Amino acid sequence: MSKLQGKVAELPAEPCCPALTERELTAHEAEVTAAMFKALGDPVRLRLFSKVASHPDNEACVCDIADVGVSQPTVSHHLKKLKEAGLLVSERRGTWVYYRVEPSVLAAMGRLLTPTQAEAA
Repeated sequence: MSKLQGKVAELPAEPCCPALTERELTAHEAEVTAAMFKALGDPVRLRLFSKVASHPDNEACVCDIADVGVSQPTVSHHLKKLKEAGLLVSERRGTWVYYRVEPSVLAAMGRLLTPTQAEAA
């Protein structure tokens, strides 16, 4: 398990971090959050993440999402990086691998970027 994967795996089921406008992040919260956003900082990874997240069945076979303009080994590399960052989970079924977005991570990212109620008003 990579160092970053271990940090992301420590995230609770509930969002870990407050909205950025609520309080300063702790060092640990900043490390975990930076790892997630770093993984999404590559356009190919962001497209792959988006393809999985928007797939009708809430999961996608690698065979359905590999058309992002790069070779299959490169797709596999990017999917591995998204998994290491804790953004995707996978399950092998026969010869295919299916990917799902980790719901707790989406909740954490959403909460992080949502203004507090006082600021939204």
